[in-house]
Amino acid sequence: MSGHSKWATTKHQKAAKDKARGKLFAKLIRQVEVAAREGGGDLTANATLRTMFQKARDASVPMDTLERAVKRGTGELEGVRYEAVNYEGYAPEGVAVLVECLTDNRNRTGAEIRAIFSRNGGSMAEPGAVSWQFDRKGVVTVPKSVAEDELMTVGLEAGAEDIRDLDELWMLLCAPSDLQALRSALEQGGLAIDNAELQYVPSTTIEIGDENGARKVLRLIELLEDHDDVQTVSSNFDIPDKVLEALDV
Repeated sequence: MSGHSKWATTKHQKAAKDKARGKLFAKLIRQVEVAAREGGGDLTANATLRTMFQKARDASVPMDTLERAVKRGTGELEGVRYEAVNYEGYAPEGVAVLVECLTDNRNRTGAEIRAIFSRNGGSMAEPGAVSWQFDRKGVVTVPKSVAEDELMTVGLEAGAEDIRDLDELWMLLCAPSDLQALRSALEQGGLAIDNAELQYVPSTTIEIGDENGARKVLRLIELLEDHDDVQTVSSNFDIPDKVLEALDV
């Protein structure tokens, strides 16, 4: 999936820019807070909280900020109460889109997400209409400077189910429950880690070879990702390298 791999690299570069301007902080803090409320504030006993906490630390969110988020989640400190809600829909070209949100007002967020879809050539779908096309996976990305043989040796022994070439990165997939063990094994093996998180990974992809169609899809995805309540946007499009280059993204 050469086009998809180039887009993965492009998306990674965009995430780095988001991180640099601090846009990611509020979303990560919200994830930590919700994880603590749903599973308790003990990092050793709450695997989801441990994953979100580490993700936030990787993005350089201050420790005291995260500790306060955990306390808000467990009720030790007062704060806005967020709930998790997913929305499903289709972008132009029939691309499946799964949107994960954390919101303090479900009605407001739902209306705003619906408006983004409808105003940009997409449409909302009923629950379950899109999600069956994705698998929940632990995803670890590793710099290409790491040798593939070494990565396979360590990764497969630690629960990695698949290793994919993302042009400038390696991507390892594992069961959600194996994410922390895989990350720990790579770190203990002295292998650099770029990112580790839970993602919805598409089981199949739709190739978009038309520049106009690709531009519309990317526009909708970008607007969804920029919404304050949106945590992640998963989709199943694959744009060939030559189209991405023509779009200059």
